[in-house]
Amino acid sequence: QVQLVESGGGLVQAGGSLRLSCAASGRTLSGYSLGWSRQAPGKEREFVAAHGWDWSGGTTVYADSVKGRFTISRDVAKNTVYLQMNRLKLEDTAVYYCAAAQGPAGLGGRWGYWGQGTQVTVSA
Repeated sequence: QVQLVESGGGLVQAGGSLRLSCAASGRTLSGYSLGWSRQAPGKEREFVAAHGWDWSGGTTVYADSVKGRFTISRDVAKNTVYLQMNRLKLEDTAVYYCAAAQGPAGLGGRWGYWGQGTQVTVSA
């Protein structure tokens, strides 16, 4: 089993920055893709970003809505994935979920494991 624990959410003004962290445990995640999805009130959960490993050599994929503003990175030694969010907008307000999948499946948003979520609120 894979356990994922997010941290770093909070309240930030529009235009500001936040960095989310996700610590993975339960097994070594070499060979897993890791990433983030989010769910805003009244909306479906949507893919945000993914980081592949091994099969893809560290390929990253982003939703169009965050491309150029968000950066996903991964510390293999710490089994941790990060999401640096810059130039935040009101519409980025959501619960952000860390996710993992075996192999490159996460690059297509096909996640098998989820964290409990962390709230990000962007104010005007």
